[in-house]
Parts: sequence; C-alpha cells; structure tokens
Amino acid sequence: MKNFLQNWNFMRFLRLGIGVVFIVQGVQENQWLIIIMGSLFAIMPLLNIGCCSTSGCNVPFSKPNPKIEDVTFTEVK
Repeated sequence: MKNFLQNWNFMRFLRLGIGVVFIVQGVQENQWLIIIMGSLFAIMPLLNIGCCSTSGCNVPFSKPNPKIEDVTFTEVK
C-alpha cells in the first residue's frame, strides 16, 4: 500500500480523472465500450503503468559535435 501511494504527479491524477469521467459517462449511457475504455484509463495510473510512467517515450540524448567548421558562401549571379 505504501508503494501504491508514492510518486503521484499531475499526469497520474489527470489520467485517473479521465478514466473516472469515462466510466461515469459509460454507465449513464449504458455503453460498455466506453466503460471498458474508462477502466483502462483508470487502471493505468492506479498501477503506475503506461508510457508516461516508465519513460518509454524518452528519446536518447546525443551530445552535439563540438567541432565547428566555418562555412563559406559564394555569390551566384
């Protein structure tokens, strides 16, 4: 339970809120597909899984080339 309540940030609260809204709307409209989609949105922040929590979307950082070359231009008439 202690690990469950750690590392909550804005994105986790936002995903949980979106999931709850989808579930409520699905129940009101009796749409099972919306309820299932809302359940997925609600389970992801509760279990802390998904692209946003595991840094799966990060692009590897590459260092820029420190060697700078001068560029010369010629005028074309």
